[in-house]
Amino acid sequence: MNAIDNSKMQKNDISLGELISILSSAKDSPLVFYYDGQPVKPGYHVTEVKAGQFSALDCGANPEAWAEIFIQLWDIEEGDRTHMPAGKFHAIIGKVTEHLQLDGSAKLTFEVSDGVRPMQLYCASMPALHGSAVHVELSPRAASCKPRDRWLAEHQAQAQSCCGPTAGKSACCS
Repeated sequence: MNAIDNSKMQKNDISLGELISILSSAKDSPLVFYYDGQPVKPGYHVTEVKAGQFSALDCGANPEAWAEIFIQLWDIEEGDRTHMPAGKFHAIIGKVTEHLQLDGSAKLTFEVSDGVRPMQLYCASMPALHGSAVHVELSPRAASCKPRDRWLAEHQAQAQSCCGPTAGKSACCS
C-alpha cells in the first residue's frame, strides 16, 4: 500500500522555503515571533534545527509519510540584546543547510520554551512587516484525525464544485 503524502499543511502553515524567501528581502529587520499573544523576548535563541522524514499509520490505518523541520526557540531575556535580525536567522538556517539536507517544502514546526515551561509545538503563519520589524505569528499545533480531515476536505471540494458561482441552478447540491 502506498503512503499518503502528508506534506499538505494546515491553512496557516508555511514551509521553511517560504519563510526563508520572505526573510531574505528584509535581512536587517528585527525578526519577532509571537506566540500565546506575546512576542518572544529580545534575547531569544534558535537552539536547534532538526530535519526528519516520518512514516506513520493514522487512526484509519492509512500509512502516512512526510518531511518536517523543527526549529527550537528558547524564549529568554538576555542582557541588552535586541530581537534577532531576519538576516541572522537566515544565516543560521543556511549554516544548518550546509550540514543537513533541508527540504524547503517540508512542514515547519516551531518548538518554543522559556526554559521553565514545557516545550510547546507551533506552526507559523506568513511573515508580515509591521513598522521596521518582521512579525511571525505562531499558532499552537493541534492534533487532528487525518482520515476525518481528508473526508471533510473532499466534501467541501464537492460542495464548492457543484454549488460554486459557475454551477448552474440545476447542478446545485441539495
